[in-house]
This record gives sequence, structure tokens and C-alpha cells, in this order.
Amino acid sequence: MSPATTDRPIVVFPSPGPATAAAPAERRGVARDRVRMLVARRPDAETLRHRVFADLAAELAAGDLVVVNTSATVAAQLDGRRAGAPVVVHLGSALADGGRVVEIRTAPDAADPVLDAAPGDRIAAGDVRFTLREPYRTSDARRGVRLWRTDIDGDLERRLQTHGRPIAYGYLDDRYPLEDYQTVFSRDPGSSEMPSAARPFTTDVVLDLIAAGVVFAPITLHTGLSSLEAGEVPQAEWFRVSDATARAVNAARAAGRRVVAVGTTVARALESAERGGRAIAAEGWTDRVIGPDAPARLVDGLITGWHEPDASHLLLVESIAGSDLTRAAYAAAVDAGYLWHEFGDSCLLLPDRRG
Repeated sequence: MSPATTDRPIVVFPSPGPATAAAPAERRGVARDRVRMLVARRPDAETLRHRVFADLAAELAAGDLVVVNTSATVAAQLDGRRAGAPVVVHLGSALADGGRVVEIRTAPDAADPVLDAAPGDRIAAGDVRFTLREPYRTSDARRGVRLWRTDIDGDLERRLQTHGRPIAYGYLDDRYPLEDYQTVFSRDPGSSEMPSAARPFTTDVVLDLIAAGVVFAPITLHTGLSSLEAGEVPQAEWFRVSDATARAVNAARAAGRRVVAVGTTVARALESAERGGRAIAAEGWTDRVIGPDAPARLVDGLITGWHEPDASHLLLVESIAGSDLTRAAYAAAVDAGYLWHEFGDSCLLLPDRRG
């Protein structure tokens, strides 16, 4: 595994501000596969195409391999109290010692992280008690610690079953049920937050792709918390790449076809299973951070949502698409009012491979 990096993306663009999807597409009267999709192959503006996600099959070629994440989203948000005041608890990855990574956010809508917590602080969520043990990872100590390693007293799983809900943030206009956070590929529960790049897929889109000769292969990667601040790297996440998927990746590459990752989660899993330019079967925890010091070697196409300025995910996008294409795509998306975040619009990045 490559060491974590604090490099920041090259691409700079203005914050999308109000251009945020405040509700799932179908709750806004738009079918899942009718969200907008920007198609970017070369960075000149004339080649950028504004389509809808249902057009995906027309943009890929027979023999291209689309790799999807089978992880299903779990309820990982609880209401709690800290020193008598209400807070929202976001649960990230499980730890080997039985604790959890948690983030404490402001009540009632988790709009902001709570940054004045200290070791030993306790958060009560009904009959479950979280004790903050130590920072999980610190990127800027001047601002305070955001992610904590915690000890847990009480039956957390039972509490989540009875009072848990999907992780949500202040930009949403309401609370939505867990089913709105699943994708057509969701099968293996474990993601704290939705692998959202796959949300626009529907059965019709999958059938269209199969009819066009596009091949599918699965991986599993259980996501941690996605509310990363500028300069923070992703948490370690559990993944599995099967031998069958590794062989499919290698066969596609040998035939000169694209390997298209559906989301940064898929790209991270595949690149964590890369050895000597080939995919191998692998599983376990990955701290791989794809970027300038550890570029993508297997993935050469990406279906993704839109990430915040300075987000570490942009390093991965740049590694696959290149900074010029990424910059052009984001500039076009901002100008055209594409919607950001997990319920937002989509982007298909297919960098020119000539030479």
C-alpha cells in the first residue's frame, strides 16, 4: 500500500454553492437515470457533451469493462448528547479493537463538524456511550480534531437498528429513507456513506449496456466518512477484488478496451489490487491514496459525481483523467449549473488514450 499523501489537487474551481442536489432525483421529479451527465474526452470545450445518464451506452464501446461496487449503505447516523447539548454522531469504519471512527457534528442537521471536543469526552446516544479516545487522523490541529477513535459501551448495532438513519448533511432539505441511499448494485451491507457514483444506474441502463456489448465486473469497498476537509486523505477502507474481476480487468486491458470505474471507491479498490501493472485478487484494508505519487495504472475511465474544491478525491480524478480534462469538465459543470453531492448529477471521464 502506498503511504498517505497530503498533496492537493491541481484543479481549482469556485465552490458550486447553491448548485447542490437537496433531495434524491426521483423526489425532485426526475428519474434516477435522467440526471444530467457531462461527457468529457478531451479538454477542448467543443468536445464536452451534455447528456443524461440514460445515454451511457452510446458513450461506451463493446468490450469496455464497467466495474461496480456491490457495497450497500448502512444506517450510520445517530442523535446524541455531549455535555447535555444535542449533537449528531456519524459512524465511520470499525476498528480492530472494537471501537469505531466517529465524527461529531452540530445538531440537528449535521451541517458542521464539532471541533472543540477533547479526549475523554463522552457522547450519549440513548443507552450507548461513546468515549473519545484519541484523534483518528489530524490534518490541521489549529482547527481542532474532526475524526476520533472511540470506545463504545452498549449495544451499538441494536441502537442503529432502532434509531439509526443514513448519514446526511445540512445541504439536504429533509431526511430520506435508507432505500434512497442504495444503488442497483447494492448487495453487501457495510458502507457508512453511499457509493453514490452508481446511483443513476437503473435496470434499463444496465440492460442497454449489456446489449451494446459492455461487460460488467464487481468489487466491494465499504466506504468510510466522506466529509473530508481540504488536505485530508481518505480513511482506510475494507475492500475485495475477486480473481474473476482481476482476470476481467487484465483481459480488457490486453484487448485494448477501457476499464471504467464507477466511482472513486471502485478506482481505489482496483488500484489497491494492482501489482506490476496487472490486477490480482486481493482483499483487506486499503489506505491507498491515488494521486501524483501513486498514479492510477489500471483504470482509464471514470463515472463519478462532482467533488468539492480541494477534495482529496480530485487527486484520484486528476490521476485518471489528467488535470486539463478535469479542469475543463469542472468549469463546464459549474457554468452549466450541474448539481453537486450524492444526489446530484454525473460525469463520464474518458481521457484520450492516443499515444
